[in-house]
Parts: sequence; structure tokens; C-alpha cells
Amino acid sequence: MRIVTRALRHRNFRLFASGQMLSIIGTWVQMVAQSWLVYRLSGSPVMLGLVGFAGQIPYLVLAPIAGVMADRANLRRLLSITQVLMMLQAFLLAALTLSGAVRVWHVFLLALALGVIGIFDMTVRQSFLVEMVGKEDLMNAIALNSTVYNSGRILGPAVAGVLVAVVGEGYCFVINGCTFLALIGSLWMMRLPPWKPQASVFSPWQHFREGWNYVRTNAPSRTLLIHLGTVSVMSYPFVVLMPVFADRILQGGPKALGLLMSSVGVGAILGSLYMAARTGLHGLSRSITQATLVYSAALILFAFSPYLYLSCLLLMVVGSGMMLQIAGINTALQTITPDVLRGRVISFYGMMFQGMLPLGSLMAGWLGEWIGAPYAVAFGAGVCIVAALVFDRKR
Repeated sequence: MRIVTRALRHRNFRLFASGQMLSIIGTWVQMVAQSWLVYRLSGSPVMLGLVGFAGQIPYLVLAPIAGVMADRANLRRLLSITQVLMMLQAFLLAALTLSGAVRVWHVFLLALALGVIGIFDMTVRQSFLVEMVGKEDLMNAIALNSTVYNSGRILGPAVAGVLVAVVGEGYCFVINGCTFLALIGSLWMMRLPPWKPQASVFSPWQHFREGWNYVRTNAPSRTLLIHLGTVSVMSYPFVVLMPVFADRILQGGPKALGLLMSSVGVGAILGSLYMAARTGLHGLSRSITQATLVYSAALILFAFSPYLYLSCLLLMVVGSGMMLQIAGINTALQTITPDVLRGRVISFYGMMFQGMLPLGSLMAGWLGEWIGAPYAVAFGAGVCIVAALVFDRKR
């Protein structure tokens, strides 16, 4: 157990993990409630895809700027600012929903605003880990951070499924806004050395070019990022179509949606705990390939499952495989990247992970409307199997 939780010996990381846990539960409550709100207002898979696109496209466009800022700014202060801005976004969405004035275009614009804030938040969070635990415990901290995230992913959708059915989406957004206070408080309870700006004669543009040249010419980093971008487009957007599976195929409504989303989180926690127990990089590339093959096959089976509990079981496998892949790529990148380039390389990770999702969301929504949600999900998973085999040859 000490091996699995060794990053928790650092006081700052304990504070971060505890504050983040409550915040992430609230975030998943909002994500599920928002998807159900859009589906209720429009009844359209295409609109689900468009709102998903709006929330994720900033990761593709603004990731390089976030990376440069993460390598030049006070990370704790910048992370505190992103938390306050996301809290305000949640309260505004709550006010519109509870007043009855909300329209799909409101949700679209607020999802876009959250995406702009989110790319800075994600890049800073990942870069901040090494500042809290050092390189020795970085792999474990990444895995435990993923465990915390996915614990919230289990609890959040389950709570949201009940809350949406009982009190409606608006109060879910209120709850999410309040949970940001936990992480804000944790950040300012940390004991960190005084921040000293790095002296640099280079402009932000030159800093960006330096990071770009590194990922372009470093073969391991380039291969990892291309693989991540491919699966982000083709398989991860299945979540966008989850309301369609919950309502039309499994006929379970918002409670089924909560169960399906929570099942992905349960599997992801199992994958995170496996990663937390690892102590080195040996065999990590093979684990990434195997995880992609397994979760893609499970996703194909899920696409055509007519039973709720079978679907939940398959999604546990999907969640576990996805987490092994994501945490494996994140760990490998952060371990091989020089400290001075960390923020910029993590921003390219965010670009390939979150930034490619909007393209996948649009494609998933369009294919879901054209050939049906099951075939859209199965098609994407099939492409990922091919991508995993190609990655295995180049690793």
C-alpha cells in the first residue's frame, strides 16, 4: 500500500488531492447535467456534438499559449485564478437554468468559455505536480491524481443522475460552483518556496518554437502524441453520445446515464491503481498498446449491448483501458521531458488529448445522426484498433 500511495507523503500533494476530490465531483455533476439539459432542450445528437465541440475546441487552439504561460508564471496563482473563473461560469449557467431562460446557445457559449479556462487549468495542474512531489514520485502522483479524478467521475454522475431526476439541472450547476472553494482553499494552505520569475531573454513566441521543435524532433514524444491524438478523435467522443444510449437504446433516462458514466469511472480507478503500483517505465509502451486494443474491443461490444448492466460492465473495461493509456502516455512524456520544457510539452499533450476531442465530438454527433449511435461508436473503436497496431510497430 505504501508503494501505491507514496506521493501522499508530501503534504502539499495531500492538500491538493483532497481539495481536488470535491471539486471534481462537482465538475462531473455539471457535465452530466449539462449533457442532459442539451438533450432535453434539443433532442438532437448533433447538438450534443456541437456543445461538446464548443467545450473542447479551445484546447486545440490555445494549448500552445497555455504551455508558454505555465513555464513562465506562478503556477499556484494561475491555478487559483482558473478555479475562480470556472466557479463563476457554473453560477451563471445555474442562474440561466433556474430562471427558465436557458437556451441551447447559452449552453454552447458557456461551454466555450469553460473550455478556454480549462486549457490553462489542465496545463497548470499537470505542470504543478512535479513542483509538489518532485520527479522521484511523479509517476505515482500522476496515477493518484487520476484516481482522484475518476473517483469524482464515479460519484459525480451517480449524484447527477439522481439530482437531475429530482430537482433538475440548475441545482447541479449550483453545487458545482460551490465545490471550487475546496481546491482554492487547499492551494493557499500549501507551503511552497517563494516563486522567483525565470530570467529569460526569449520572447513567448521563441519559447513556443522551442517547445514545438522539441516534440517535432524527439521521436518518442512525437509517437506518443500522434497516437493520443488519433484515439482522442476516434474513440473518446463516445461520451458525447451517452445520453442517446441511456434514453433510446437502454431506455433508462437520466439515472441510466449516471450509471453508465459512473461505470467508466469505476474502471478508470482500477486502471489508475495499477499505474500507481508501477515503479518504472519498463514495459510501459506495450501496456499502452494492449490497453488500447482491449478497451476498443469492449467499446464495440458496448455499442451493440441491449442490456444496462452488461453495458455498465463493458464500460468498466473501457474506463480501465483508457486510463492505462492516458496515464501511461502522460507519465512517459513527463518523465522524458526536460524540466524547462515541461509546461510546453504538457500543452501539446492537452492539444492532442482534449484538443482533438471537438473534431471527434462533431464526427460522433454527425455519424450518430446518420448511421446511428451504435455504429458511430463501433466505427471509431475499430479505427483505434488499427492505430494501436501501428503504434506497437513504431514504439
